[in-house]
Amino acid sequence: MSSPYSQNYGQYAPPPPPYAAPRPPIRPRVLWIVLSWVLFLVLLVVGVLGFAGGIFSSINDAAPTTTFASAETVKVQLDPVAKPAIWASADQATNVECQVQGANPDQKVTLTQPTVSQSLTLGSDQWEMLFAVGVPAAGQYQVSCDGEGVKFGVGRELAAGADKIVGGVIALLALPVIGFLIAVVTTIVVLVKRSGARKRQLMY
Repeated sequence: MSSPYSQNYGQYAPPPPPYAAPRPPIRPRVLWIVLSWVLFLVLLVVGVLGFAGGIFSSINDAAPTTTFASAETVKVQLDPVAKPAIWASADQATNVECQVQGANPDQKVTLTQPTVSQSLTLGSDQWEMLFAVGVPAAGQYQVSCDGEGVKFGVGRELAAGADKIVGGVIALLALPVIGFLIAVVTTIVVLVKRSGARKRQLMY
């Protein structure tokens, strides 16, 4: 006697899909764009500070280092290379006269009024340049001035610090421009390369 034989093998699930490896990150990183614009901001700040430093340095160099009252005589060291000048601070306009004499009376000293008004403010004093002093050689000179209610000082011409002002202007203009160009070029290069890398990934 025989009996039917059956066996349930069940249903098999389809095989799992092949393992997909994670795609590598897109290169170059966006961080390069961020860093390039940070560099631009840094160079912009450095340029502004350099320009301001040149202005302040020029003013400090020109400021009177020796001050004296009307009818007073002071001895100062003057050097033609430093472009010495006589400055005056007064509350109101008044007539002034100045004299500069060297150790040798035969030395020719010239006092020339500036063609362009030069003034600067230090603390509560408003200084106006009176004369550019032309001396034949570096040495000690006697300076005296007369003017009612006027405080006098011996300093330098503002033009003596022109090189520092020019350097400050160059820093103000050149550094931010360089930083901007670097940032723009970096941004374009990174975006183009990232776009190419993304397209290559989609092809596979």
